[in-house]
Amino acid sequence: MFSGKSEELVRRLKRATIARQRVQVFKPVTDTRSGVEVVATRDNRQFEAVAVPTSRELLARLEIGVEVVGIDEAQFFDLELPLVLNQLADLGLRVIVAGLDLDYRREPFGPMPAVLALAEFVDKMHAICVRCGERAHYSYRIAGGSEQVVVGDTETYEARCRRCYGT
Repeated sequence: MFSGKSEELVRRLKRATIARQRVQVFKPVTDTRSGVEVVATRDNRQFEAVAVPTSRELLARLEIGVEVVGIDEAQFFDLELPLVLNQLADLGLRVIVAGLDLDYRREPFGPMPAVLALAEFVDKMHAICVRCGERAHYSYRIAGGSEQVVVGDTETYEARCRRCYGT
């Protein structure tokens, strides 16, 4: 969290629209932080999105003529997401995915290990540790229980480096 993943996704999607490519963006229905039908960045840049409950629904809602597919908060999708992403890529679409690779316990998050393994290109973004200012690799949960999925923001999570994660 807090590393600029959605910001980078929106930047790349805007560039695709400037290039006159047809873009469609998806997000999981569980992510309601910025509204249901929008992907938003911390600096309030937005991109219209379709909220879907499953990976298969993403395929069903794909519009004809789309050339670039963006997916935000991919870690919240089901384990079929990698299969769906492969199908999209096999159709010749450019697929841009943003998501957390690890959960707050520093364990692989949802479909992300398989998504990363199948990706042709990976850019790993890092936040800044709120404790020491170093590069942060982890989302440290400060409130919200022990379930793997707790949708939250600064009231629930902090970005921390390896050294500060355990303190």
